Amino acid sequence: MATQKKNRRRYAVAAVLAAVLTAAGGVTAWRVAAHQDGARPLSTEEASRLALSRFTLYGASPAAVDLTVQEGGGTAVEVHGVIDYRTRHAAGSYRVTGPGGVLDEGLVIWDAGGLGLAKTPAGATGQPWEQAEHVPRTGWTSRPYGTDPLDAGLDLAVQLGADRPDNPLLLAQAGPRRLGRDRIDGRDHDRISGPRPREAAANGDTSPLTYWIDAEGGLRRVTMRMPGLGTPATLDFHGPSAGAKLPEAPWATAG
Repeated sequence: MATQKKNRRRYAVAAVLAAVLTAAGGVTAWRVAAHQDGARPLSTEEASRLALSRFTLYGASPAAVDLTVQEGGGTAVEVHGVIDYRTRHAAGSYRVTGPGGVLDEGLVIWDAGGLGLAKTPAGATGQPWEQAEHVPRTGWTSRPYGTDPLDAGLDLAVQLGADRPDNPLLLAQAGPRRLGRDRIDGRDHDRISGPRPREAAANGDTSPLTYWIDAEGGLRRVTMRMPGLGTPATLDFHGPSAGAKLPEAPWATAG
């Protein structure tokens, strides 16, 4: 039963991530949410901004990102990092907290293939991506992505940026919907559900992904609902990280 549950989550996560890269939808193994009152189809202008959002994120590289995920049982993981979408490399720090306080913390690197975790080197200073360069090969614990919310959030984060805008017509046909408007850090952002498979669109169901996009097509936040978890994983993007330069060493030594 545990294996079956993990497989169901793996397929659902894979469907969500595939939809990020497939503007026309068409993914069938998708967990959707119920129709939301007040949601409506995107206007032409809104579809254009959604189509631009992944490209603007790519242009902000290296982009600062915060990831917050709930692992269940009161356990939460926070990652503060930087992603370079030109190389699809990312580095940062992580902290795991539970009802009793901090359970674990250290450094994390990740890319399109998986992640590596390491303890912060004694006496290390500077930003996490600078500290990561000083971790020896034996200091990294590396693995491919699994089925837990942290892995899904990191995988999604590194795939979001794109080196060209999406096709707004195909996006509109895939059924994203405007859910409302929220103010974040003093700026208005449209809250938009992501593309959906065609069969879900017919029922008014929404995507597991929700985007917060500003008037210029800037992507500020993405949430991802996962099967069996009431709290979605949240990615917050904070624009370019001035002066950040991701080292080559972790990817040369951690694999």
